[in-house]
Amino acid sequence: MLSLGDRLEGFAAALMDPALAVPPGLVGPDGEPSPRRFAVYRNNVIVGLVGALKANYPAVCRIVGEEFFDAMARVFVVSEPPNSPILLDYGAGFADFIWGFEPVADLPYLADVARLERAWLEAYHALEANPLGPDALAAIPGDEVAGLTFSLHPSLRLVWSKFPVFTIWRMNVDDGVPAPVDFSAGGEDVLVMRTSAEVEVRAMPPGGFEFVEALKQGQSLTGAMKKALDADPRFDLSGNIRDLVTAGVFIGCHAASEPGLPTRGIKA
Repeated sequence: MLSLGDRLEGFAAALMDPALAVPPGLVGPDGEPSPRRFAVYRNNVIVGLVGALKANYPAVCRIVGEEFFDAMARVFVVSEPPNSPILLDYGAGFADFIWGFEPVADLPYLADVARLERAWLEAYHALEANPLGPDALAAIPGDEVAGLTFSLHPSLRLVWSKFPVFTIWRMNVDDGVPAPVDFSAGGEDVLVMRTSAEVEVRAMPPGGFEFVEALKQGQSLTGAMKKALDADPRFDLSGNIRDLVTAGVFIGCHAASEPGLPTRGIKA
């Protein structure tokens, strides 16, 4: 006799693979296996997961069209079933799947649009935190500024792209109007963060992605600035700091008072 674990594993596998037989022990009112009843259940599960993907990736759906999206999403659902009971978590690997999905090879930017939409979803459901105001940073002595490290808002997400992904996404959500895109203009990096109950999505200035990414990794203000300048000589430190403070990205900062002594921090 199969163990409960084996029965559950077989049930889950049969849900996603129409070629598999009805799991043992599942019978209809007549006591006999009922492939048709199970097929209805299987279809409802797949339809529900496809619907969840469609809700979480509206720009991708609009770009390829609903019929194509449904077909593509079904392939993803069968190949990557949920590993969590929380439906909001489903679809984290959808962008990587799109990148390797041959039928959309002529839309190389589509995977990055999906990454942006995933970042939006994660930001929306992330923990809340109080941002630092400009006064808190202004109170730090000038000789400590270069060595500052920052704690960043838990909803912050960054998306790097060699395509104009922000422009493409913006014209394919809400009331956006699709229009020709100048791919020769280069890529767009995007900052995604929730402020209060709203998710804000903004294109980042030259070097901005590398700057914030370095700060996320715990590098000092000076170290992050060097990373940004190496990436793009046009990087504007004061402008980036101003924009990040205004966006509420910083929730704490830390500076060493003297060499060898513990750091002291400022929190919102």
